[in-house]
Amino acid sequence: MRNANISRETNETKIKLTLSLDGAGTSRADTGVGFLDHMLTLFAAHGRFDLNVNCTGDLKVDAHHTVEDIGIALGQAFNKSLGDRRGITRYGSFTLPMDEALVLVALDISGRAYLNYDLKLPYQSIGAMDVELIEEFFLGFVRSACITLNIKQLEGKNAHHIIEAAFKCFGRAMAQAVTIDERLGGEILSTKGIL
Repeated sequence: MRNANISRETNETKIKLTLSLDGAGTSRADTGVGFLDHMLTLFAAHGRFDLNVNCTGDLKVDAHHTVEDIGIALGQAFNKSLGDRRGITRYGSFTLPMDEALVLVALDISGRAYLNYDLKLPYQSIGAMDVELIEEFFLGFVRSACITLNIKQLEGKNAHHIIEAAFKCFGRAMAQAVTIDERLGGEILSTKGIL
C-alpha cells in the first residue's frame, strides 16, 4: 500500500497528515491558512491523491512556520509512501494554463533535493498569506521528499492564477512520476540501482 501517516510536532506547529498515492483526489485541508488549504485541495484533486492535513500553528506570529512545515510533512509523506521507489516512472512534467498564466513543472524523484523556483508574483500577499511563502513550501517539500523540482512561469500577471497553475501542475507532474510502470517489472529506474 502506497500510503503514509505523518505526525510532526515542533514548538511552532502541530501537524497530522495522511496521504494515499493511489486515491481518488479527495482531500481535507485545515491549516488555518485559507489560501494554502485551497492550493492543497487543488494539488490533491489534480494529482488524484487522497490527502488530509490538519495543522495548528503559531499564526499569531505569521503563516511562515505553518506553510513551510506542511511542505516538510507532505514531502515526508511522499518519501514514506514511495518506499524504495521500485517500478515508479520517476520523472514527471506538465505545462498548465490558468487563464492568462502558463506554468511548467518538471521533476525527478531522484533522491537528490533541488528546487529551481521561477515564479514572478506581482504582489506580496493573497488573503492573509505572504506569497513569498510559496517558495518556502516547495523548499520544505523537496528537502524531505528528496526530489529535483523545477517550477517555471512562462506567462502570467495575476498572482492567484500563477500560484494555482503551479499547484495544479505540480499535482499532475507528481502523479505522472509516482505511477507504476509495468514495463519495469518492479525494477528501480536507475543505472545505480537505487534512488
